[in-house]
Amino acid sequence: MLLLVESSVPAPRMIVFGAIDFASALVRVGKFLNYHVTVCDARPVFATRTRFPDADEIVVDWPHRYLDSQELDSRAVLCVLTHDAKFDIPLLERALRLPVAYVGAMGSRRTHLDRQQRLRDVGLTELELNRLRSPIGLDLGARTPEETALSIAAEIVANRRGGTGAPLTGAHTPIHHDAPRSVGRIGEVA
Repeated sequence: MLLLVESSVPAPRMIVFGAIDFASALVRVGKFLNYHVTVCDARPVFATRTRFPDADEIVVDWPHRYLDSQELDSRAVLCVLTHDAKFDIPLLERALRLPVAYVGAMGSRRTHLDRQQRLRDVGLTELELNRLRSPIGLDLGARTPEETALSIAAEIVANRRGGTGAPLTGAHTPIHHDAPRSVGRIGEVA
């Protein structure tokens, strides 16, 4: 008797909040990494199939409202590129309390400090705030949308696989990690 068992798991989710030029590049990289990629923005003029032909889904809704409607697993990654407190704060207040793999937000270091204070003001704890990857991405010296998308993807992979984000040249760390480990901030084992 021959028994064939086929198991399939849906692709992990990547939700990109903010239909900006950097999001278009991130969508392409997310698809390359085999994520099911959704772009969400409250502004219908920006969240269009023409601007994001590679996205699996394009949603016109307030980001926090859309996030509230989703059931996400521990593989999901949330990339907040809205760069506007009226979108960021209610969205991050919810996102940082979800059991997702990654939450990153675009912005300068000054924007990050302001955002952290606003999130404290709405009741987030330091433990919840420590989950936020902001400014989003690894330091690659990125300037263009494509370079920035690569920087964000590198941080997501390092977080998922337990990498440090450090150069492999001269390092005495494994090149490949056999099993994902629980990681808080890059390089810190939880």
